Amino acid sequence: MAILVRERSRITAKGQTTVPKAVRQALGVGYGGEIDYVVDETGRVSLVRAEEETDPVIDGFLTFLAQDMTRNPSHIAAFPTELAERMAALMAGMTVDLDEEIDGPVTL
Repeated sequence: MAILVRERSRITAKGQTTVPKAVRQALGVGYGGEIDYVVDETGRVSLVRAEEETDPVIDGFLTFLAQDMTRNPSHIAAFPTELAERMAALMAGMTVDLDEEIDGPVTL
């Protein structure tokens, strides 16, 4: 594995450190950005740009669904026409922007 960037940083008495500019640039993070520290089974530590947090329960369920669909492709079927029509009727006149921020608390 080729090393692209190697920087050193000192840890303060409070356990803090500064992520060097070259490392921040390599990770594509700026002021206010977040990074994850990843420690593997050998004790090697990596810094990676933090991705959106995911719910481990939902991740587990989606993994289960993906595995089930692979093992049992015959279980995959199109929505019944009546259900698709009912969904379309309920959504009639609504505009949905899946990228729009949600304001306020959300209860599931």
